Amino acid sequence: MKIICVIPARAESTRFPEKPLALICGLPMVEWVWTHCKEVDCFEEVYVATDSERIRQACEGFGAKVVMTSPLCDTATERLYEVSRKLTADLYVMVNGDEPLLRAKDIVQCIPESIGDGELYVSNLMTDFSDPVEVVDATNLKIVTAQDDRCLFISRSPIPYPKGGMDYVYHKFVGVGAFNRKALEFYHDTPRGPVEKIEENDSFRFIENHVPIYYLNCHCKSLSVDTPKDIEGVERYLRQTERADK
Repeated sequence: MKIICVIPARAESTRFPEKPLALICGLPMVEWVWTHCKEVDCFEEVYVATDSERIRQACEGFGAKVVMTSPLCDTATERLYEVSRKLTADLYVMVNGDEPLLRAKDIVQCIPESIGDGELYVSNLMTDFSDPVEVVDATNLKIVTAQDDRCLFISRSPIPYPKGGMDYVYHKFVGVGAFNRKALEFYHDTPRGPVEKIEENDSFRFIENHVPIYYLNCHCKSLSVDTPKDIEGVERYLRQTERADK
């Protein structure tokens, strides 16, 4: 398969404008993500997809290839669809630009060995919650899957509800997904459903239309950056990791 990696990096964010350029230990956050993606051997190339000239210049400054996309894209998946109209591949792996801690060994876990002819393929990553407080935090998406990893439901609420017992490991969303072109075309051509609108999660574009998508547990360390304060936690983790490696 021809596989390319795309890092969506939009400039406008209500909570954190120009977030991809925020410095983490002296480097732009998007550079951390790009560096880890470049370590994935099966990626033919890694691109940053942005609507910002400033982000384009910064990315090209550290050696990244950039695809300019429309500022009208309302989701990262829609931005990925636009990239798929410009660059041909069998599989498009999207790595969110606010996941600076993800490593190559984590990212590759969403890549299938093969995709059947005519199949819509979508997979994503999740990981275990390590802090119970995060489970009740509405900013964290909770994922529930069937035994074959097919996604059953996603919510900002703590699901499943522990009525029958507390012996359950909750799973949270990790910002990596893999889509073939057919799946991206389906996404683009299909209107948002009521659950997608109320949960504000575009995985429901597939779930509400009975298209199976899969969430695979990569058992990784994930600290996504949503606000400037989150950078403190990422830098603290990177310093602790660096000391442990010495």
